[in-house]
Amino acid sequence: MKYRSWFTQRLPILRSLLLLTIAAGLLFLAFRGVKISSIVRAVGQANLWWVLGSVAFSVVALISRGYRWKLLIEPLGYSPSLKKTTYSLMVGYLANLGLPRLGELTRCGSLSKAESIPFSPLLGTVIAERLVDLVSLFTCLLLLLIIERDRFGTEFRSTILNPIIEPIARHKWLVLLLVIGVASVLVVYRHFQSRQKGAGSFWSKLVIDLVTGLRSITNLRRPWLFVFHSVLIWVLYFLGLYFCFLALPYTAGLGYRAALFALVAGGFGMSAPVQGGIGAYHLLVSKGLMLYGVSQQDGLAFATLVHSLQLLLIIVFGTASLLVLIFEQRISRPE
Repeated sequence: MKYRSWFTQRLPILRSLLLLTIAAGLLFLAFRGVKISSIVRAVGQANLWWVLGSVAFSVVALISRGYRWKLLIEPLGYSPSLKKTTYSLMVGYLANLGLPRLGELTRCGSLSKAESIPFSPLLGTVIAERLVDLVSLFTCLLLLLIIERDRFGTEFRSTILNPIIEPIARHKWLVLLLVIGVASVLVVYRHFQSRQKGAGSFWSKLVIDLVTGLRSITNLRRPWLFVFHSVLIWVLYFLGLYFCFLALPYTAGLGYRAALFALVAGGFGMSAPVQGGIGAYHLLVSKGLMLYGVSQQDGLAFATLVHSLQLLLIIVFGTASLLVLIFEQRISRPE
């Protein structure tokens, strides 16, 4: 029993170490055979003004994300400030650097405490938001397939599509299990909703609150504004990436199609279950840019520049947001 308790207490730490090991392995695969000093010199060639423009687009995208989350929360009967949703969002991104997917819980907890909003419905809105992001990413992938069908052909399918499709095809039962799981949650939700009009048990209330937050996307007060920001976020991501293309001499002439390719590859890399997409982002983006004639070294330099900028933004703004939320909570706390 003591051993089991010891193991349970240290499970989050062990999981973090395992994911860091995976990230380190992916970094090794990405940088294998490349001199780090050459990468540093290549990144050093970046034009500062284009880089600052990229940072500006990223900051606006974060604010737009905060506003979109605010729109998702409004159907729950709450109207949090844009400042608080953005601060909580940044704290969540900071937490993701420690443990993937921890950020979703952390940002809900931060906003719940800052605005006195129940935690469970907030988590439902975050799940809804993630589903929208997934649809957006695959929409970008579909757009890329349309505009680049002549360039890649078989090579594109073997490089990008097959690694995505084949695991799904091999594990169809997992997809089926996921569908059954979602359907089961909805059935349980209906069951609890029909049986209990009062507070109910803890688990029944949790399910009801979670699905209520998830369904907020179907009850938006300003749906077109939500769609606008969902599109704007990805347009800003693209522009930020394209400005990084222009910042480096060996990517400046690649054009918008290569930037869209890097956006899609980077999106899948950042979705990998490792801290901050470290390693996965570098590997996918650098290998992808090689299809456009960019050397492995230059591709890694570009990926390192973009990922480092995002990492720096998260650390700086995430830490600042955390401090502001703590400070404001202490001020508002009654003596």
